[in-house]
Amino acid sequence: MQKKILEILYENKEKHVLVPEIASTLDLTEEEVNDYIKVLEQDGYVFDSSSDLGYKLKKSPNLLLPYELQRNLKTKYIGKKIHYFDEVDSTNNVAKKLAEEGAEEGTLVIAETQTRGRGRRGKTWISPNGGVWMSIILRPNRPPADAPQLTLMTGVAVAQTLQKECGLDVGIKWPNDILIGNKKVCGILTEANAKFNTLDHVVVGIGIDANVDTELFPSEVREGATSLKNELNKEIRGVILVQEFLKNFEEIYDEFTAGNFPEILSEWRRLSKTIGSYVEVRKQLGKIVRGEAIGINKNGALILELDDGTLRKVISGECLHIQK
Repeated sequence: MQKKILEILYENKEKHVLVPEIASTLDLTEEEVNDYIKVLEQDGYVFDSSSDLGYKLKKSPNLLLPYELQRNLKTKYIGKKIHYFDEVDSTNNVAKKLAEEGAEEGTLVIAETQTRGRGRRGKTWISPNGGVWMSIILRPNRPPADAPQLTLMTGVAVAQTLQKECGLDVGIKWPNDILIGNKKVCGILTEANAKFNTLDHVVVGIGIDANVDTELFPSEVREGATSLKNELNKEIRGVILVQEFLKNFEEIYDEFTAGNFPEILSEWRRLSKTIGSYVEVRKQLGKIVRGEAIGINKNGALILELDDGTLRKVISGECLHIQK
């Protein structure tokens, strides 16, 4: 019902709307209207109100509320179903459970904070207020070997969105980080579930340090991290950022499902800050590989030219850009 009240106030945002008018339109009592307004105020909405004039919406909160996200959302199916949380352990955990229960493709899980956000290789992803912490459920009818392509595809969608919306020097670090300059602003975690040699569902988790205060990060994280707010010296509207990302993501995902991954991969290479850099890749069991990153193949593997001139294909690991 709060959503319907907001619809009325947004449609009449230049003037006040009388409480009896709202009540009549929504078949509510005037007392119920006032109660719903109080709930909206608790969510951060600010109203200009008087007993004679009624209510006028003055300000909406900079929160990722479902109604705000879906208002003016220009997608066909991504984000049409939203599960919103003020706080959650991990949006990927919630999304995986929903996917197993049959949630439709494009379902979005989004939270203001995460208490147990996860990065690749089991690392903790710090997820305070001000960030964008979300997961999208996908159901591509593709073999499990194609799952890494979805990480690359998502990286392209994030990088393009941040370039367009923020005008920043954005690039991609293999395999799943988005950088501004040489500092991380976003991470991607893709988790796939396969049945009978076909992907049943894939959960794509995206964490963007949007309005995060990076001074609150631990010292070992702070040096290599940034936020959009830090880079732009102003707070951004999270809802607009997410809406633009979802639109861009859907367009690229449609290209992916249509079999146009080579074009997406070409764009990933253009945006890559890893290709052409000397890197150190830390693999499992403490193994380290160093060399110049000279390319990436269609399965998302990084191709290194080692110091002895031999080529090595690296499928996974933590990648660091270093000086030779």
